[in-house]
Amino acid sequence: GITYLDHAGSALFPESLLKAFTDDLRNNVYGNPHSQNISSKLTYDTIEHVRYRILQHFHTTAEDYTIIFTSGCTAALKLVAEAFPWIPEGTKQPSSRFCYLTDSHTSVVGIRGITASMNVLSVPIKPKEILLSEENRLPAEEQNCTTPHLFSYPAQSNFSGTKYPLSWIQDIKSGKLHPVKIPGKWFVLLDAASYVSSSPLDLGVHQADFIPISFYKIFGFPTGLGALLVNNRIAPLLRKTYFGGGTASAYLAGEDFYFPRKSIAERFEDGTVSFLDIIALKHGFDVLEKLTGGMEKIKQHTFALAHYTYTVLSALKYANGAPVVRIYSDTDFSNPDVQGPIINFNVLDENGEVIGFSEVDKMASLYNIHVRTGCFCNTGACQIHLGISNEDIQRNLQAGHVCGDDIDLVDGRPTGSVRISFGYMSSFEDAQTFLKFIIATRLSKSDTEIPLQSSITKLTTESVPDDHPSFNNADKLSPIPHIWDRELRNNSSVTKTTVNWQPPEAEAESIRAAVSETAVPTCRRGGKPITVTNIYLYPIKSCAAFEVTEWPVGNQGLLYDRNWMVVNQNGVCMTQKQEPRLCLVNPSIDLEQKIMVIQAEGMDPISVSLEENTGNEAVICESKVCSHRVKTYDCGEGIAGWFSLFLGRPCRLIRQSSDMKNRSYQKNTKGLASATNISLSLVNEAQYLLINVASILQLKEHISARLEEPLEIDELIRRFRANIVIRAPESFEEEEWAEISIGALRFQVVGPCSRCQIICIDQQSGERNKEFLQSLSAARGRKTNFGIYLMNQPLCSSFPDTLSVGSQVLPVLKENTEIQPPTSSEEKCSG
Repeated sequence: GITYLDHAGSALFPESLLKAFTDDLRNNVYGNPHSQNISSKLTYDTIEHVRYRILQHFHTTAEDYTIIFTSGCTAALKLVAEAFPWIPEGTKQPSSRFCYLTDSHTSVVGIRGITASMNVLSVPIKPKEILLSEENRLPAEEQNCTTPHLFSYPAQSNFSGTKYPLSWIQDIKSGKLHPVKIPGKWFVLLDAASYVSSSPLDLGVHQADFIPISFYKIFGFPTGLGALLVNNRIAPLLRKTYFGGGTASAYLAGEDFYFPRKSIAERFEDGTVSFLDIIALKHGFDVLEKLTGGMEKIKQHTFALAHYTYTVLSALKYANGAPVVRIYSDTDFSNPDVQGPIINFNVLDENGEVIGFSEVDKMASLYNIHVRTGCFCNTGACQIHLGISNEDIQRNLQAGHVCGDDIDLVDGRPTGSVRISFGYMSSFEDAQTFLKFIIATRLSKSDTEIPLQSSITKLTTESVPDDHPSFNNADKLSPIPHIWDRELRNNSSVTKTTVNWQPPEAEAESIRAAVSETAVPTCRRGGKPITVTNIYLYPIKSCAAFEVTEWPVGNQGLLYDRNWMVVNQNGVCMTQKQEPRLCLVNPSIDLEQKIMVIQAEGMDPISVSLEENTGNEAVICESKVCSHRVKTYDCGEGIAGWFSLFLGRPCRLIRQSSDMKNRSYQKNTKGLASATNISLSLVNEAQYLLINVASILQLKEHISARLEEPLEIDELIRRFRANIVIRAPESFEEEEWAEISIGALRFQVVGPCSRCQIICIDQQSGERNKEFLQSLSAARGRKTNFGIYLMNQPLCSSFPDTLSVGSQVLPVLKENTEIQPPTSSEEKCSG
């Protein structure tokens, strides 16, 4: 099963919530609440009931707060920024200030973009500085100023789980604390999105002026729905310029006349609210109360899990005494009033060096553990805890790192971290599974026998204290698809063929001459020639390889390589990560008959024409491959039924349309023409992937030792799913190449291939073994790079280029120094 540890990112919804909601929709008709018919009146009344239910949940009433529904917490924050009664610089009155805690979500910091456009200054405040703000008390004569200022801080840090004092709300509003020393009246925006997912919030006691929330953080469903809770004392001061449907009491189309609705909620809810999602909230509250008994119990339960995990995790040591993890926290996890159920950390090696979060995430995926990595849309906290300077952020950007990518280390320093978080449906077994994963991947048996014996004993015997209820068995979660290895069948994953095609000798000579003019390097001095040993193409993305000895090269790489892909019922690309049985599907290309034949054990073969379907019946649709948009068309019901039957789930086969052959590589690469001329098929990164047999052999030793069983070299080659396999004298020397030539073809090296869990899948059986990725990481010094990506711009020729087994590989080193030719006694490299 799956161990889900990203509850701070989103809660998971229980099956009973969906059932209650769908039963409601089956039994009632809900119309647009802006209409006056019976079904619309039912909708309006139900929405109003949900508003009261939300207020009740936060221990307040409609006399004190108004609920404004939004698309989420971010939209609620943007609404505050646009509607707050700011006083800009340059007026007779003192100007407003927007102050925010640096440990804030991006969506809070982004308010300064709006305030800047209004000529209002924004002031970041570090957490330690707010505690010193009592010294900013104003003289008595300045305390009557009414200029509005806004201070925003999170009730709970989404980075570390630190809970900031709710007492700050009253202290700042009363003038006891002053974020900056300036006359005026302070209002407080409490970012409660992270906090309310696992803790009770009493607005009767802690009366913030604005409280933005997202409901999926609490219930898991519905998504895309949030709210802004507005204190009614400031509501009349809010400004609004745009007016949408449902917000006007009256207006004129031909004159500048508009009179808003009296209700604050109706005035700010432009257009029709997401009324069915709002109705789902009622069932969310019902189910949450039924399963858990309330937010206080959720708070105690989730904190118990976090406290236990923190205690064991912080005690883990290597044999040399070095810690296994570095935890980023402001507390010691001893009090649920100051610490939420979030643990943020980086994994270290024996020497104290950080192991990149991307590598940890890949390893966790092998154990079906879902964590969150990066900076979590909280750059301020990331900088504070990881010691990243402003200059570092800018340098990292120049080095190619952007928020949300997998560049985890720059110059050996971390760009982010790993976060785990617990929710009301988390169990003690989830904590155990995570801790066992850390122990299994970082500590050897000798490490764990002595220093960790007591901790490991706890992992198998200790339970959550009796006063902390577990909700794991109270209700079934909505089922999450996973793969049963026992269903997999053995099948040959590679078909081999030879294409007897040769260009006329005159044409071949002209091609070789053209290549020689671009300075063809030869083999390394004193070494053996480097040759191509295998060529594979993968006509259907993530399906089995089709091995050839010679094959034409097109504008997108090997002809027909990854021209097709399998998608699920939602049109999303399926890979072996989600469906390992794809490797048991064997496509082969017959160039003479112009068909692709698809075979699998227990299935009748089926063929697909290589001719592109350009008729009227071809439905062109857009799909995405690794964030790149591609145009595709469906290959028909027959092949869709074949794949659906074999995989046991609805799916379809689609093919890239020639209309989108201009999907291009995004980098301009030295030695090649503009990137816009380099076309990609349905590959993830580049046109070709090359691996070296010598590198495979070195890795084979590491994996065989860990598996304690022999390993066939061919099996390992298939796992890495390369297009070109070469045999070079030295292992990993391919990583030092800037470009290579093979026959008449010249390739640019565009970078290393960072491996994922697909290498853990046996390409002949579909069975998983997580040892392969772990061994690769250990062998490569915490990285999972193996193989290099190549791009090729075919020469201008009336004949297609061809790639052949046995061809000489002629590399150029990254330093732009050509490798020296062999001595006269050695065999010359052939074209």
